[in-house]
Amino acid sequence: MMLAVNFSPFPELETNRLLLRQPMLTDAQDFFILRSNTLVMQYVNRPIAKTVEDAENLINKIADIINTNEGINWCITLKDNPKKVMGNIGIWQLKKEDYRGEIGYMLHPDFWRKGIMQEAVEAVINFGFNQMQLHSLEAKINPSNSASAMLLEKNNFIKEAHFKEDCFWEGEFSDTVVYSLLKK
Repeated sequence: MMLAVNFSPFPELETNRLLLRQPMLTDAQDFFILRSNTLVMQYVNRPIAKTVEDAENLINKIADIINTNEGINWCITLKDNPKKVMGNIGIWQLKKEDYRGEIGYMLHPDFWRKGIMQEAVEAVINFGFNQMQLHSLEAKINPSNSASAMLLEKNNFIKEAHFKEDCFWEGEFSDTVVYSLLKK
């Protein structure tokens, strides 16, 4: 038996302050602002967005992943301003045969240290385990990203591995730390 997921209709998630909703092409400007920010992207081994078109391409790629049930990604917005995208969060790299997915997230620096990502992570963990029926979640981070490590540990993720120079990006090798969380 293998994990079966269906993200249609798209499942919006609400927390006290947040609405996690589907990314749309109308969000391209906000995605561009997020993905072109060097602070946001410093620990992300993906190209920095150079144009709004880069952001549109990313949103289209996210839509394809959602439409094929290979993963899900939400825009992080405030309930009282759902058009303004502050960040995004998702579960991707699904290993359906293992009931496992990878959680990933980013947030614009204007919204750091306000508990926003904590709210979003709690909602997505809950969705992953209770709606998707995952058995485990993993997160792969750069070991220098102490804020992400603290967020994961606060949410009971356990550091399971530290891979030395396993990633080659922009002419340099970097380490990867893997955290994981089992369904209670």
